[in-house]
Amino acid sequence: MTDPDQKARREAMVDYQVRARGVRSPAVLEAMRQVPREAFVPLDLHEFAYDDTALPIAAGQTITQPWIVAMMIEALDLKGGERVLDVGTGSGYAAAVLARIAGQVYSIERIGELADQARRTLIDQGLANVELRVGDGSLGWPDASPFEAIMVAAASPSVPDALKRQLAIGGRLVMPVGADERAQELVRITRLGDDEYRCEDLADVQFVPLLGEAGWDESRARPRRGFGRHTTSERDQSLSHRIADVAEGFESVDELPLAGLLDRIGDSRLVLIGEASHGTSEFYRARQRITGALIKEQGFDFVAIEGDWPDTARIDHYVRHAEYPPSEWTAFARFPTWMWRNEEVRGFVDWLREHNADRAPAKRVAFHGLDLYSLYNSIAAVLEYLDEVDPEAAVVARERYGCLTPFEPDPAAYARMSLSPGYAGCEAPVVEMLRDLQQRHRGYAEQDGDRFLDVVQNARLVANAEEYYRSMFYGSRSAWNLRDGHMFETLEALLVHHGEGSRGVIWAHNSHVGDARATDMSRRGEFNIGQLCRTRFGEAVYTIGFGTDTGTVAAASNWGEPMEVKTLRSALPDSYERLCHETGRAGFLLPLGKHGDAQVREGLGEPRLERAVGVIYRPETERASHYFHAALPAQFDEYIWVDRSRAVTPLDSRELEGAADTYPFGV
Repeated sequence: MTDPDQKARREAMVDYQVRARGVRSPAVLEAMRQVPREAFVPLDLHEFAYDDTALPIAAGQTITQPWIVAMMIEALDLKGGERVLDVGTGSGYAAAVLARIAGQVYSIERIGELADQARRTLIDQGLANVELRVGDGSLGWPDASPFEAIMVAAASPSVPDALKRQLAIGGRLVMPVGADERAQELVRITRLGDDEYRCEDLADVQFVPLLGEAGWDESRARPRRGFGRHTTSERDQSLSHRIADVAEGFESVDELPLAGLLDRIGDSRLVLIGEASHGTSEFYRARQRITGALIKEQGFDFVAIEGDWPDTARIDHYVRHAEYPPSEWTAFARFPTWMWRNEEVRGFVDWLREHNADRAPAKRVAFHGLDLYSLYNSIAAVLEYLDEVDPEAAVVARERYGCLTPFEPDPAAYARMSLSPGYAGCEAPVVEMLRDLQQRHRGYAEQDGDRFLDVVQNARLVANAEEYYRSMFYGSRSAWNLRDGHMFETLEALLVHHGEGSRGVIWAHNSHVGDARATDMSRRGEFNIGQLCRTRFGEAVYTIGFGTDTGTVAAASNWGEPMEVKTLRSALPDSYERLCHETGRAGFLLPLGKHGDAQVREGLGEPRLERAVGVIYRPETERASHYFHAALPAQFDEYIWVDRSRAVTPLDSRELEGAADTYPFGV
């Protein structure tokens, strides 16, 4: 590959892998454009130098994924000219990027072979401001300290005191921390005084262990897992045969056998129905069949989805034949539009409207959203309501929400601004607005209980979204917990609103509805709505997960990019999906709870890999990007398998031309 080709790929890498994920520092972006990553990887891997993945280098080590390097360096907040310590030189790539910004870089590598190669490459690149030595990186470089910034490319159970002491006052240290190789948190330590430090969680990451006196002892470091077995053991073959014998099979989800499932659900108050991807037709169609049966045969009161409250309010207005004017925006018009704006969901929405047509308003089944991404639509909904029922309160609301107005074109910009020292943020005014609305409950609710629920939920969403955006910039566990905590708060509010004994169906990804305690999420300190529901409602909850082997899926390659129909790779060995595929069944329902087969539950109780595809699918990094460890019977009460699946069908707006103004999907 010629140099011009590599330069073009480097520019694309910066634009689509780094900048598109939120890195905004001009200095970091320019440094990433200047440093040729191909110079720091083995010759036979040059063609993959700008792929969105870590790559192997000498001595069994790896060069870190480009955007992780950029994100870590941005978190150091370098202005130029600083003294920086780089722990874990590896191939020298991160040191080279740092050297394009900092005044002097001191880099430590414990493996002599790597250090020698990195030294030669850095010299070839003309980077004279990098000093490199072989040593124990966990102890730092005391005689060169203090450092304005320290970056560590290996994980330790805790931040070594030796490194913290080598920070200058006001200096920043960024490194992964965690005793479990699958559950590390990238943290930023800022030294505030002689013995005072501030710690911030930045992201969930996965790095090699930091070996050394103040890190992991080499004998204690856990060996890294392989990518799974490459043959099916006799034990797994036997388990697959047993699953095939006891599962309730089907050829198509359109003929899903429901009688046994409805018996197993029984009088559960909440039924949480998952999906293994946000873009698979069979998952949507199966849960719509299940939900339709629960509504018709068991009288469920509402459906709540992993979608934004204002968008689903448009759907709710339509399916319940509401008399007040609908909101002006089109439902599910923002990325990822195909997740809910597809033919499969449209079919259920039209069915639900027809189902409700002959019922009294109080008996109509509702359709709600649990998510919190619709910050500005929710603000608009609150203001629209208050303009109508309490103009004086609307004036106060506009003043309070004005704090967030400048960030409407790019809500993530608020996250970046909130990281700036001295920025007060918008937390106080938006929380005060929510409290005011809650205190006025009696006066507003008497006018229209459903509309008051809507405005309070939108105000709650604004308050929680403000906190979420402050936490989400680096994707840390706190942002995940805030989001699922908000969804559970919303669900509790819906149960109260719909009355004692009300019953609801929840549609969300497997990663939200399956009990987080049975997955890697728990090791990272994350919880989800499934865990919260199980803790709060116990046996009154029934959870259903999904899985598939191959086929197609609707997904994007990066956040904000166009939807593509992608081909799913066959399931990895040592995964639940491979076990299910080996049954040879086109599809089946498998009870995992008290109604399930004891032999199957025991066999599946051993933790294995499980695949999760969201709105992003990257087959080239599938093992790292889309698999995690779980114990399936502790995660779900029921598992629905579809061996070969296909992508959802996005709505074609041309087909909607001429639709009534009340039609929620619009044009």
